[in-house]
Amino acid sequence: MSTKMKKLLQSKRRGSAIALAVIAILILFAVGVGLMGLGFSGRVYSHRTASDIAARCAADAGLAMALFEMNQKLQVKPFTEGTLPLATDVKLPYSDQVCSYKVTGNPGGGYTIESTGESGGATRTVRAIIGLQSAFSHAIVTKQTLTLKAGTTIDGYNSADPLDKDIDVGIGSQSAADSSIILNNGTTVKGDIFVAGNVDSAIKDLGATVTGDKSISAPDPLPKVTAPALPGKGAISAKGTTVTITAADSGTYTGIDLKTTGKPGILEIDGDVVLHVTGDIALGQSCEIVVKDGSSLVIYADANINCANGSGINTKNPPEEAHTLQIYATGSGAQYLDIKAKSQFTGVIYAPDADVVLYANGDAYGSVVAHGFEYKAGGNFYYDEALQKKNTVNDEGVQFVVTRWSESAPSFSTSDSKGVLAEPVLVVEPLQ
Repeated sequence: MSTKMKKLLQSKRRGSAIALAVIAILILFAVGVGLMGLGFSGRVYSHRTASDIAARCAADAGLAMALFEMNQKLQVKPFTEGTLPLATDVKLPYSDQVCSYKVTGNPGGGYTIESTGESGGATRTVRAIIGLQSAFSHAIVTKQTLTLKAGTTIDGYNSADPLDKDIDVGIGSQSAADSSIILNNGTTVKGDIFVAGNVDSAIKDLGATVTGDKSISAPDPLPKVTAPALPGKGAISAKGTTVTITAADSGTYTGIDLKTTGKPGILEIDGDVVLHVTGDIALGQSCEIVVKDGSSLVIYADANINCANGSGINTKNPPEEAHTLQIYATGSGAQYLDIKAKSQFTGVIYAPDADVVLYANGDAYGSVVAHGFEYKAGGNFYYDEALQKKNTVNDEGVQFVVTRWSESAPSFSTSDSKGVLAEPVLVVEPLQ
């Protein structure tokens, strides 16, 4: 091969190598740009996602604030709507999140909360319809222990509709401690049981039958009930005699003392009577508080209730009418309510900071909320579902809860070149 030909081939090899090198550089550059773009897009997306989540949390925080303020308004009786909760650009602590919320509506048509949260250029809006939940939304609720005697059946009815057979019955404890609920042998619960901790350890089952579910449930707040302002009346005393009081005698009393002196002391309720009792309510042996037919009694008790053997707080109304007798523990310290009935017991007891023992010679009708509760009655316990369906803003212990909510798709500020993430609107309705 000639020298000229060799030089020509060497020149071609050098040209090919340069071309290949350029191509390789272009490929690497394209891959690098692609990877950089992918990384940038991923970072932008993760930032937007994090901002969206933070904005949604801020919106939920605003919803919680508005709901809290509405429930604070319920603490003052009679309920006065006044100015509904409204706030703009509330900065949440330890973050760059802000929320704004407003409440619209009225007691007749219901209330709606709209809350908007903002974070990192992202905006979320949630809307909630709120309704009233009765203090007596379950048969029995305790903060700590709940004990049912052997052979007890927990069931339900609806005093507003005797034909209603689809009754939601539930008992539960807000405690997570072992043996928070004790079901003695032969106990039957025709409904659900809930606790705040491990179901197997918190429910001590000694041979019970439970037809519903056993579940873990976050504790609901139990509002404090305050006695209304009533005129001072002194004390009520009946020793071997019968004392009758009417609606005109409603007021604040320093105590109720019923004693037996050959004959039992009896306090007879004739009309719709409201009593705020600042001292002990003591019923001696065989003594009674009797709510006459067509009458009702509401007791706000600041101290203890003690019922001796054979005594009782009884109603002459049909046993299904649980609102006939209402007992609220309103003391500032520990209280003990030992309540008895000579036959069946009809009524509701709201005492989230008091220990309650209920004994009746017959069945019990109504609902109980207590710190600790022991049922020693000779009969069964029947929950009146009408208690949770007839609520007004002036009922004791009632509170607003979310009954329906929806959330908007997220939006982003115009400085975000990626625009709006496409997400559907989510609507959630809790089971009733």
